[in-house]
Amino acid sequence: MRQELKSPLGRTYLVIEPDPLNRWIDVNWMGYLTSQSIQAGAAAYTAALAKWGYHAVLNDTRSVLGPWEHSMDWVVNTWAPEAAAAGLTHFAMVSTPESMADLSAIKFYQQLTAFKAEVFSDIEEARSWLRQFSLGDKASVA
Repeated sequence: MRQELKSPLGRTYLVIEPDPLNRWIDVNWMGYLTSQSIQAGAAAYTAALAKWGYHAVLNDTRSVLGPWEHSMDWVVNTWAPEAAAAGLTHFAMVSTPESMADLSAIKFYQQLTAFKAEVFSDIEEARSWLRQFSLGDKASVA
């Protein structure tokens, strides 16, 4: 059940895809992000997380252009507690080192307290870290 969110100009800025094998929501952001796109996108994948009953998100920001600090306060103080209430416990963020988006990712990580998050530059390392929690959920439910 893949979901794509598009800007008013018709450009895809977010792809959301549940991953039943790993029991997480796979999120891929791209392009320049506005406050509105970040809020709409975060709400959409938080809803998917709750719908599927998962507790983990693989958040890929390697294709984001520019910083997203304009939304940092909202992400940390509004979205993060809402996502935790929806069941989010583990969040793996993948970003490109030394990019403007990576600087935003690091600031997000430093301020976050609602759930456990890690920032990675390698997607396979992020998947490996996240699997220990997402698949652990499956074992405890079974």
